Formats: sequence, structure tokens, C-alpha cells
Amino acid sequence: MQDFPADSALVSRVLASPNHGERRAGARPDCIILHYTGLPAFADALRILTDPASEVSSHYLIDEAGAVLQLVAEKRRAWHAGVSSWKGERDVNSASIGIEIVNPGHDGGLPPFPPAQISAVIALVKDVSSRWKIKRERLLAHSDVAPARKRDPGERFPWDRLAQSKVGHWVEPAPIQGEALFASAQEGPPIRALQAMLSLYGYGVELTGVMDKPTERVLTAFQRHFRPERVDGRADASTLATLHALVAALGA
Repeated sequence: MQDFPADSALVSRVLASPNHGERRAGARPDCIILHYTGLPAFADALRILTDPASEVSSHYLIDEAGAVLQLVAEKRRAWHAGVSSWKGERDVNSASIGIEIVNPGHDGGLPPFPPAQISAVIALVKDVSSRWKIKRERLLAHSDVAPARKRDPGERFPWDRLAQSKVGHWVEPAPIQGEALFASAQEGPPIRALQAMLSLYGYGVELTGVMDKPTERVLTAFQRHFRPERVDGRADASTLATLHALVAALGA
């Protein structure tokens, strides 16, 4: 494996992964996907992300102390998003930069992300976004683009801290009041309207008009990112109000 010049001055070391390819159909990065590694330690993550047998990689890996490693050149297609979609794009790998953040994840108790690590995430996202002209609302969680499969970086990731540094798209979540407005399997135009709003924001959800399992998984992903105080996949008033505020903020 031959190293390559780092794309960012923030990179402390380049360690080339063999797991990458051409971006398809001339695609360029227009979004950034944040992941947690979901493994006990940095060394475990680095081994997996550079092992040809794993067929997994990311452009960047940020350790607990905030050191930034680059594994795949930004012009190349890293293999981090898997089966995913956002705003109708189903080859998210070709359209994105992937950043893995060392954290054992839900299976490891989802410990807090250290401040130095979050500072490094903020600096790197700003740098990548500036060079590729990536909009703030195109900073996404892995769970946003793959809600049926993924939970990372999880509800303890401090998206609000990023927003304080003008990184990512964020509104203050509406206070939690009351219970779910719709029961599981309930049907009707209001549910279709909710699905349409989620789809308008970017989530891959079918407009079935039914509060089905796929819709509940998308709501769970939305809550992990934007209303993390209660993550249950239920459409309560707080979730709907937060979603409406986010869509309105896009227009502004």
C-alpha cells in the first residue's frame, strides 16, 4: 500500500487503506458522514479499516485524543456508508467523505466523546467543507443515511456542540410534552404528511401513509441526531415540531 499526500493540514499521519475505488459517474463529495468505530480501541478500528478482507474503509479516523489519520484520499471512493440513501442518492459512498470517530458505541456503553476528539471533528469538518463547498445541512450521521441498519454516531454525539461552532444543521429541539400522536400501524393523511416532511429533509422513507416499521426506524434515526433526549421512534409533538423547524431553517 502506497501512502499519498494528505488532503488536510490537520492530518497527523497518512496510513493508506487498500479499500477504495473510483467515485462513480464523475461524482464529487457533497456530504460528510460521521461514524463511530463501534470497536473497543483505536488499534482495532485501524486494523479493520486497513484490512483488505474487511472491505471497509473511511477517509479519516480520529482517535480519542483528537489525532487525525487519513486512510483514503478524498478524491477516491471510500467504503464506509454501505447500503444507504439521502435525498434520493443511493450511492452515498461516491457522494461523500467518511469520518470514523473512535468510540466503542452502543455495544460498549456509548461513552462520551472526549472534548479533544470533538474539537478535532469540528476542525476537520470545517476544513473538508470549505474545500469541497459542502453545505452545513449535508453533515450527516451514518444512522441518517442507513436508518434500518445503523445507530452511529449515536444519541450521545454532541451535535449541539458542533452547531455552536457553526458546523452542521441544527435547531434547538422542541420540549418533550405528551405521548406519541400516532400508534404503530395507524394509517391516514397526517402520517403521509409526516413521511413527506422526512423525505423532504432527506431521509429515505416511502410515503405509505402507514406508521410502519420503516417509518419508525427513520424517526428513531431522526431523534438520535436532532432530538436525542428521547429516542423511541414514536411521532410525538416534540419530534414533529423539531422536524418542521429544521425544514423551515433550510428555507431561511
